[in-house]
Amino acid sequence: MTQIYAPGMRIQVRGEEWVVRRADYNADRKYILSVTGVSDFVRGQEAAFLSDLEEIRVIDPADTQFVVDRSPMFRQSRLYIESLLRRRTPPGNVLRIGHKAAMNVIDFQLEPAQRALARPRQRILLADGVGLGKTLEAGVLMSELIARGKGKRILVVALKSMMLQLQKELWTRFTIPLKRLDSRGIQRIRANIPTNHNPFYYFDKVIISIDTLKMDREYRTLLEKTRWDIIVIDEAHNVARRGKTQAQRSRLAELLSKRSDTLILLSATPHDGRPQSFASLMNMLEPTAIANEEDYRREDIQGMVFRRFKKDVQNQVSAHFKERVISRETCEASPLEEAFYDFFETLNLTWIDPARGETMLFKTLLEKSLFSSPVACEKTAQARINRLKKEGRSESASDIRALETLIDHLKKITPEHFSRYRLLVRLLQSPEYGWNRE
Repeated sequence: MTQIYAPGMRIQVRGEEWVVRRADYNADRKYILSVTGVSDFVRGQEAAFLSDLEEIRVIDPADTQFVVDRSPMFRQSRLYIESLLRRRTPPGNVLRIGHKAAMNVIDFQLEPAQRALARPRQRILLADGVGLGKTLEAGVLMSELIARGKGKRILVVALKSMMLQLQKELWTRFTIPLKRLDSRGIQRIRANIPTNHNPFYYFDKVIISIDTLKMDREYRTLLEKTRWDIIVIDEAHNVARRGKTQAQRSRLAELLSKRSDTLILLSATPHDGRPQSFASLMNMLEPTAIANEEDYRREDIQGMVFRRFKKDVQNQVSAHFKERVISRETCEASPLEEAFYDFFETLNLTWIDPARGETMLFKTLLEKSLFSSPVACEKTAQARINRLKKEGRSESASDIRALETLIDHLKKITPEHFSRYRLLVRLLQSPEYGWNRE
């Protein structure tokens, strides 16, 4: 007898369980089954199977086995019911868990989550000033979405230099575990899964560098077949479209914006002065928000952008942010520093390849590092020596000897003879600052 398939049926294909969403016929009157994965390895994934090409087993509800709960006081059943109750979606925009994170709760940091939860889709740009806690605001919203069953799969895209900090912040404050991935990590995953499986479904919560994703064309194909519950893009001004040409980062961000219902953009400097650039970010959040990228008003993006500065929340942050006091201090150079400055003025180098502009460039670089600290100047000079030795030019010998002499003079300026360092220590130990040796 010919098997009939209908939406809602559970089937087993390729060793995994799926729920049938649609059952259509092809030209040969065979079924095309549009399905969504329900077993652990394919949960949430969408696929389509042809009944004449796949071995499909219908999971019959009549085969369900009922097992008596023999645990004391029906403990297992009660725990199961409790877990179902906890998975219920909290109503409205009332915060249930985000404000309980490991943080000093300040009302203005909870406002973006409350306002976003009142919208059908949570797609916002968090653009508060530096130091106001954009990561905390994103974490509060992510925690609330997880509690509402809308945050099982999370992708955080950041600059490589910021990945570790974001990963630690979201884990230590909100217990959101993100797996840090790079190109090698993705390749290791692909080596451990079947060829036809998508590596981006291997981990549910991932943080990855934007430069890792943008470079590989194959990743684009995989990302087009991947859905996430939440996507967070840190330093979002880096993915804005600039000019007529579209950079790889911008193309990647536009692709990701279509692969999740929730999109959170973070940037302290979202607007570079060009309306088209900022409009490209708004179009990622809501493609219909701005009709003319060169002419739009604040009302067009209302509810999508949260931007406050310290002056806007002064009444809430006065106890958390001390007013900055800037004072200029002067000190006299030590005798060893004076001797070194005199030597530096008479330093004579050959300056290899003057056509490349290295003369003034290295002169300025060496001088800047000198006024930073003796150690910084020593490292700059040593890096130059290493480069000249690697090039192996005979005319570089005099430069190498001169720089080695420079380093010998620098080594004499110990912390006891570094005047600015000694002044800093005295200031920190003064009654005004109250620091002590302990």
